[in-house]
Amino acid sequence: MPRRLVTPRQYLWVAGAIAVVSLALHFLGPAITPFLIGAIFAYLGTPLVGAMARRRVPRTLGTVITVLLFGVAVFAILLVLVPLVQAELGLAAKKLPELFARFMAHVSPWVQQNLGLTLAFDMATLRELVAEHADSAKDLSMHLLSGLRTGGAVVLSLIVNVALIPVVMFYVLRDWEMIWDRLFDLVPGRWRPKTREIAGEVDAVLAEFLRGQGMVMVSLALYYVIGLSVAGLQFALPIGILTGLLVFIPYVGFGTGFVLGMLAALLQWEGIGPFLAILAVYGVGQILENYVLLPWLIGDRIGLHPLAVIFALLAFGTLFGLAGVLLALPVSAALLVGLRHLRGAYRRSALYGDDSAAS
Repeated sequence: MPRRLVTPRQYLWVAGAIAVVSLALHFLGPAITPFLIGAIFAYLGTPLVGAMARRRVPRTLGTVITVLLFGVAVFAILLVLVPLVQAELGLAAKKLPELFARFMAHVSPWVQQNLGLTLAFDMATLRELVAEHADSAKDLSMHLLSGLRTGGAVVLSLIVNVALIPVVMFYVLRDWEMIWDRLFDLVPGRWRPKTREIAGEVDAVLAEFLRGQGMVMVSLALYYVIGLSVAGLQFALPIGILTGLLVFIPYVGFGTGFVLGMLAALLQWEGIGPFLAILAVYGVGQILENYVLLPWLIGDRIGLHPLAVIFALLAFGTLFGLAGVLLALPVSAALLVGLRHLRGAYRRSALYGDDSAAS
């Protein structure tokens, strides 16, 4: 009788390891999060470090260059978005009395006619209140931080976590090959060929998905910035960039950008024409995303359906918080590859049938 490849005790070891990892993610999620973010950035930077290593650039130097490039990119995005968001908050505060006045002018007659109620609103008081605090709207970020004085430990923890990300990224990038070699050394010898094959497939699925999704994000950010600028929206740049960055989460980027675009149009214009222009920009953007960019840059070969991505993000986020959201895509890719192998094994099995397997 042939020896069984996997014994019940080994199944218990695997199940126990999964349970321990799940409990660690659940209870230590906030502490693990900066390490996961750093590891994800390291994974994204691995091709660049590898390319420099093939040109005889020392791995440590290539790692430093890659970390610096990531830091410059993040800083540039914040440098563009933060001042523009502060300016939009200031404009919103100044426009608020006018918006309330227009709202009351349209709603009050309807309420009085249909419900028999009279809506009274002291607009003078509202204008004075908004005028007093309009200038401070631009300093909203500083007010939020200063409000945490009583929770200095929270601020310190946030600073430490942010500072940890590039440190983790550096060490994981520099020791990438050594880390993987040590992990594979823990795998039993007879499982290593299959494990390397599956790990390679997971890496290929993730790399193709992330590479394609990154190109989709950049393309849509450019489109929305240009489209909203042509429509005349004053805050086209931050809204367009934010919409492009958030399309990584299916439908969230479109929904967030559309709502922000409509709110910005409400603050800037009167009449229905500008709103139709914003609606057209986002409608064409959805067609461009779903029928041109996604099939072209990602395609059906990946197999990660948008609904599967949404479910994975929600499920892992609910179970493990932000750490779960960060792990959702890698785990989904691993499950996808595992299901493909299980399907292949099932089709080759006697249970499926020799005739069907041959076809």
